[in-house]
Amino acid sequence: MRRIAALAVLLTSVSHPALADRILASSQITAVTVYPEGAQITREVSFDVPAGQHDLLITDLPAETQAELIRLQAEGVQLGAFSLRTDRLPPREDPTDPAQVAAKAAVEAAQAGVRRAQATVDAINARVEAFAAQADFLRSVKPEGDAVTVDGVKALSAMIGSEVLAVRQAALAAQADLSPAQKAVDDAAKALQQAQESLAALSQGDADYTGLSIAVSAQAAGAAHLTVTHYVGSASWQPVYDLMLTRKDPGLTIARGALVSQYTGEDWVGVDLTLSTAQPSAQAAPSALWPELRRVVDEAEMTRRATDMASGAAEMMAEPALAPAPVAAVAALQGDVVVYHYPALVDVATGVENLRLALDEIKVTPKIEARAVPRYDRTAFVTASFSNESKEILLPGQAFLLRDGTLVGSTYLEAIAPGGKAEIAFGAIDGLRLTRDMPLRAEGDRGIISKASQIEEKAVLKLENLTDEVWPVRLLDQVPYSEQEDLEISFTADPAPVETDVKGQRGVLAWEFEMAPGEVKEVVLEHVMRWPEGKLLQ
Repeated sequence: MRRIAALAVLLTSVSHPALADRILASSQITAVTVYPEGAQITREVSFDVPAGQHDLLITDLPAETQAELIRLQAEGVQLGAFSLRTDRLPPREDPTDPAQVAAKAAVEAAQAGVRRAQATVDAINARVEAFAAQADFLRSVKPEGDAVTVDGVKALSAMIGSEVLAVRQAALAAQADLSPAQKAVDDAAKALQQAQESLAALSQGDADYTGLSIAVSAQAAGAAHLTVTHYVGSASWQPVYDLMLTRKDPGLTIARGALVSQYTGEDWVGVDLTLSTAQPSAQAAPSALWPELRRVVDEAEMTRRATDMASGAAEMMAEPALAPAPVAAVAALQGDVVVYHYPALVDVATGVENLRLALDEIKVTPKIEARAVPRYDRTAFVTASFSNESKEILLPGQAFLLRDGTLVGSTYLEAIAPGGKAEIAFGAIDGLRLTRDMPLRAEGDRGIISKASQIEEKAVLKLENLTDEVWPVRLLDQVPYSEQEDLEISFTADPAPVETDVKGQRGVLAWEFEMAPGEVKEVVLEHVMRWPEGKLLQ
C-alpha cells in the first residue's frame, strides 16, 4: 500500500502556477551510487514539451523515494515547484520493452492453451455423462400394453440390452479419450507457469510506485531532458575478500570484492554502478559530553537505601542527577570516504540476489609462522602477519581463507587503515602436535605444595614437528598475575620467554624458535603464589 503522505519539496517559494496541460513521462535508471545503507539513484527523462506552462508527471519512481533528497537538472525547460504524489495517479502503461511484450504475449497464448485443453476435457466428461444418462433411461423402460407378452418382453429385453451395451461401449470409448485430454491440460498448465516465470524474470517496475509532479515551462515547443537524482533506503553493499596465502614463496593476495543487494521494488538494468563508503544515514556530528555530578554520602545512608530497595520501597531517596548522554548511532568507519566505480554496466534485480562484483587485488609480503597455544589447542595454526601497503583502507567484511590454493575457512576482517598491521590465521597444521602436562599436579599431594598461604604449579609444554619441513613457531602460554602487594606471584621458565605481557596482556608469555622435521621442543613453566595467613585466594 502506498504511503499516505510524502513530504513536498519546493524548488521555489511559490506554489504551482495554473498549468496548461499535463505531460506524462517515464524515466530510465542510468546510474546508482550504493552506500553501506541506502543508495542514490540517477534517472533520465526525455519528453516533448509544447510552448507554455505544463505539469510534467513522472509515474515510475519507487514508493520509498525520499522527497527531501530529490534533486533536478533540466535541459530545454525551466523548472518550477515539484512534489511527490501517491494518490490519483494515472494507470501504469503497458510495457514497451520488446522482451517484456513477447513474454506477456507468451503468457496470454499459454492461458488460451489452458482454456482450450480444459474445454476438451469438459466436452469428454459431458459425453460420458450423456451416455450414462442414456443407459439409465434404457434400464428403466418397462413393457406396457400389447408388449406384455413373452415374445414382446423378449424383444424389448433384447433391444434394451443391445442399446445399453452400445451406450456403455460409447461411454468407455469417450473415457479413453479423457486421459490424453487431461495430459494436455497438465502440459498447458506447465507451459503457462513457465511463461509466467519468464515474464516475472524480466525487469519489472515497482508495483507500489509514486509520481513526481513538476511544473515546467518552455518558450517554444521542442525536446526536453530531465535528470532526477533521489535517495532510497533499501539498498546496501558490503565488502567481501578472498585471502590467498602462498607459503613457499611467501605472498598474500587480497582479492577485494563487493556484495550488492537492493529491495527497492524495481530492477536496476544496465546501470553505471558506484560503491561508496560514505554513510548519509549515519551519525554526522561528534557526540556531546554532559556534566557528571558525583557526591559522597554516609555509608549508613547507602545501606538504608539498599534496604529500602530490597523491601520494595515505592520511592527512592536518591539525589537528582543530570540526564545521561543520549544513545546515538555510531558510524562503522572513521576516516576519508572511499569510492569504487565499477567499470562495466551491471544488472541488480530487486529482492532476489546478492550481486558479487570483483574490485581489485592487493599483494603484500606476509610474515608466516606457526602459532601454538598448547593450553587450549592440540595443533599449531598457520598465522600470517602483514601491513596494508596500499593507500586505501581495507573495509571490514567477510573474508574467505585459501592456503596454497585450498579453502581452509573464513573469518571477519576488521578495518585496516593504510599502513596498519593485521594477523590472520589460515587453518591448523596437523603435523605440529601440542601437549601441555601438569606433572606435579598429576602426582597428587606431592605434586602441589599447598599451605594456607602458598600454591606452586608446574607445566610442561611439548611441541613435536611431524611434517617434512622447517616451521618458525611462536608459542604462547600464561601465568597468573597480581595487582595486590599482599599476593606475590613469581615464575620461572626454561627456556626463558622472548616476550612477556604480550600485546599488553599481563602474564601472557611468548617463545619463538624454528623446528626442524622430526624435532621435539619442551618448555617447563613454573609459578608460585604466596599471600598472608588469614586471607583467601580468589
